[in-house]
Amino acid sequence: MLPAVAAASLALSHLPRHHHLGRCFHLRRQRLLPATPAKASCGSGRARRLLLAGAFASGDGPSGQDVDYSAGATSSGSAYLGLFVRLLGLDNDARDREHAVCTLYQYSLGGRKSIDEIMQFPGCIVLIISLLKLESTGACEAAAGLLRNITSVQVYRKMAAESGAIEEIISLLCKSTITPEMMEQCLCTIWNFSIDENWRYKILRSDALTKIVSYLDEEDIKVKEAAGGIISNLALSPCNRGALVEAGVIPKLVHLLQTKEDDYKIIRKEARSSLVLLARDDYYHSLIIEEGLVRVPLVGSAVYKAFKPLPHSWPSFPDGSEIQRTSRPSKYGATELLLGLSVNEKDAKPDEAKINAMIGRSNQQFLARVGAIELDDEGNEQSGSEKNDLYTILPWVDGVARLVLILGLEDVSAIKKAARAIGDASINERMRTSFKEAGAVKPLLQLLKHDDVPVREAASYALEKLSDSSVICQKIKAEGGLEPLINIVKDPKTPVKQLEKIVYVLSRMVDLEEVMSAERSIQGDKASGNSAVSHTFVNQEMTSGPILDFDAISRLTKVLKEASPSLQAKVCCVLEHLAVSEQYATAMTATCTGSIIEAILEIGIIHGASADSEDFDNLPSVVTEEVSQAVLAAVRLLTKLLNFDIFVRSINSEKFTSLLRRMLKSSFPLQSKDYIAACLVKLESRAGLSGNHGVSSIDMEITIYQTIPRLVEQMMTAFSFENKRSAVIELNKIISSGVLEYTRAVADTGGIFPLVKMLGEGDGDALEATLAILYNLSMDIENHPAIIAAGAVPLLKRIVLAKGPHWTSAIQLLRTLPV
Repeated sequence: MLPAVAAASLALSHLPRHHHLGRCFHLRRQRLLPATPAKASCGSGRARRLLLAGAFASGDGPSGQDVDYSAGATSSGSAYLGLFVRLLGLDNDARDREHAVCTLYQYSLGGRKSIDEIMQFPGCIVLIISLLKLESTGACEAAAGLLRNITSVQVYRKMAAESGAIEEIISLLCKSTITPEMMEQCLCTIWNFSIDENWRYKILRSDALTKIVSYLDEEDIKVKEAAGGIISNLALSPCNRGALVEAGVIPKLVHLLQTKEDDYKIIRKEARSSLVLLARDDYYHSLIIEEGLVRVPLVGSAVYKAFKPLPHSWPSFPDGSEIQRTSRPSKYGATELLLGLSVNEKDAKPDEAKINAMIGRSNQQFLARVGAIELDDEGNEQSGSEKNDLYTILPWVDGVARLVLILGLEDVSAIKKAARAIGDASINERMRTSFKEAGAVKPLLQLLKHDDVPVREAASYALEKLSDSSVICQKIKAEGGLEPLINIVKDPKTPVKQLEKIVYVLSRMVDLEEVMSAERSIQGDKASGNSAVSHTFVNQEMTSGPILDFDAISRLTKVLKEASPSLQAKVCCVLEHLAVSEQYATAMTATCTGSIIEAILEIGIIHGASADSEDFDNLPSVVTEEVSQAVLAAVRLLTKLLNFDIFVRSINSEKFTSLLRRMLKSSFPLQSKDYIAACLVKLESRAGLSGNHGVSSIDMEITIYQTIPRLVEQMMTAFSFENKRSAVIELNKIISSGVLEYTRAVADTGGIFPLVKMLGEGDGDALEATLAILYNLSMDIENHPAIIAAGAVPLLKRIVLAKGPHWTSAIQLLRTLPV
């Protein structure tokens, strides 16, 4: 920087000294110091400072009066700009430089014309930047302020950035001795630079980001505004948003947005703009929602003119439930005025969620009636690719109520945006419950019948996200939502995207119904002691509701054949729920569901990379999560359908048995093999009905690939000794059957090390079973190194020396080992 500053000083040293300039020196020195002629012989530094103090003052005014450096003063002082710029050079006294930059800063406040006159001198920007390194607080503050004004002009911003202004300003900002005034000037200069996307990366790459974010907590409101403006501009670039979030900007912006003081008007605007930009990312949006804010689309004030308040009637909660009428109605109608609530009776008092829903509804409906719910110029500051999709940020109580209010309007675009915003905001149970209490479920179900396809898809998306809550699923059923959902499934014109969302909602409702039925079954068993009665009740409950005809089953089967693995899992879940009825099982058989299940199992084998097949060596051996879930759902559906003779006769049992065996040997998770083993057992028991009597027993394969790995894992991972004890005893029963493959399976699944560990932990029958298993394993010399490496020898010697009840078994095992 110093060579550049020296060059700039040299470039300005040739400026001519106008003859009027010398006369000005003489006149002003005489006028400012009339009573002290001796001081006229001071050095040139003193004379220059006197000039700088009065050069822009009015010629007729008294000394010391306040100077107006605005447009009126610029015309009289512009002739001396060359001198002041030259005095910024390194060859001048530090105090002269300070006074010169202070004067230029005041002159730059005159506007664009004044700044243009300063910038007409080549190299002056470099000299101004060099003053940021001075120890003088006044010089640094004036230089930063002058840079702030210069960088407010786009044509000079690039010049300043290329001259190193960003680095020097950030360096000054990081000084511990910085004053609040200097801090404001620096931040405002950075704010100017952040307008251009080309310079945002420099600000982000520096160490100043964390400091800028911390300035949001400063007491000085001007500093807060400047820091908020910088963050708002940085957030315009998607690549910067991650760094902003990591710096902890979201909680601070939320706090500023929720501050209600009048002085915070600008900072609230900047905070809202930043949060709207950050909310474009789904993850950051969820973080904002966790802080208690909701993103709401701006649909235009004209749209709300269609809002029509409901006529006077007995008050109800936003979700549609009526408020219980009090037994002591008011003579003058106060009961209705107070919404029928009796605050003195705890039974009549609603919970917090209902109270928040009522507050939000009252606020938003009042704003809509008076026409103040949305300003016409709101959101104009937003830009980018989503200019047509403008949003604002509201506290969740008001945001939830406004989104539900928009659902009841007439504008199709507004309804679509609100429905999608409801889905985006339904990230946790609190938000889903809030939308339920605000009355969002009923209008969303009604929108499934809307004429506009995008509106139907948006409503399906919202219901899909909301249905993650069991409370919402119950509300959908209570509102009669099953019928429109099933009608959408039956409609062949339903788009695939919407169908996928509806099937997901149905699968969630099915899961909920099964859980609730199981709970009722347990309660019924306890009450009556008759499990058969409760089971009958469960089946009747599961098949209750709208009856799906053949068209609906055919449509689901077609989706199952063509859908992605994730959707296949959901469709199988719904069909499994229906497969308890022979009517539905017959329809599934007629639509060739068996062949589709067979195809899904074959895909699972391909992805699972069967262990005994050389054709799949080049394919991935790890089963993807989606494919795994689809295959397991298909296996559970197959298990249910095997209860019906008509389905068993329609399939090739040998083919299914072969597929399931290969899956049992594949790399599917061990927990998943429980379903495969159960299906194999059931298929073997039902195979005689298909006319294929040649299906071999599969007990051995189930034991090798499912039972033994499960017991070994239980020994490895169980926390309680009782679970380990039961696993080793059951494993001993299997090994004692004398099947060589069982012993090899124990060694292949890593069972030697947990068994040796049991030698030190077990006693009684657990120790006896462990010694018996290890003795069988020691019969194969290939297992000797693993048994010794696991530390069995010292443990066996300790058992022998203890002369316990099993010491003879221990010494026999020692004799088989090469020790």
